[in-house]
Amino acid sequence: MRIRRSITALVAMVLFAAAFAVAAEQSSGQAQLATQEKSAAPEKPAAKEAPTKEASTKDEKPQPETVANPVTTTVRQIIERQTRNIVSAAEEMPAEKYDFHPTEAQMTFGHLISHIIDSNNFLCSRISDQTEPKADVKDTDPKAKLVPALKASFDFCSAALQKADDSKLGEVVALNRGRKGPRAQVLIALTNDFADHYGTAAMYLRLNGMLPPTAQKPPAAQK
Repeated sequence: MRIRRSITALVAMVLFAAAFAVAAEQSSGQAQLATQEKSAAPEKPAAKEAPTKEASTKDEKPQPETVANPVTTTVRQIIERQTRNIVSAAEEMPAEKYDFHPTEAQMTFGHLISHIIDSNNFLCSRISDQTEPKADVKDTDPKAKLVPALKASFDFCSAALQKADDSKLGEVVALNRGRKGPRAQVLIALTNDFADHYGTAAMYLRLNGMLPPTAQKPPAAQK
């Protein structure tokens, strides 16, 4: 009887130990599986640090300086310079040379000045929507009559540009020979004419042994 009880107790202890071992093994397996799943899960990227105020200020580029109405402002500056150059060239050429022309096919100097007057008045009237002044001059007029009319045409252009801005450059206006085009085209034509006209006047002066205004040294540099 005593031996039977001992055997029963021994069997119970063995069963208890076996159950404990199984439980422990299951617990270990679950823990290992959880660790593997955690390792396999993608890591979330670390949140970027917000740039400091000092770094942001350092990376900012300075804003460029701007000019209001850049096109008309530039043309006003060109008019100021070319008024001085072309009027000075007309004043420099002697009165007796106003009928000079290098070849028979080329215009006389007086014709050039008369053409500049007409060109200024026409183009600047289109820029400003003003009535075109009619200068009472012709290419055979003397220097004493042509130069004042030339100055008046540049005064008209300067006044016309003071009333103009870039907001109307796309408006279509009447051009010469029945053509039409945007007001911007008139501004470009005006500045192109200035360069062409002064270049021609400078050539005529040089052919007569004179330096054009832009080739002359300022009075201070001549001393």
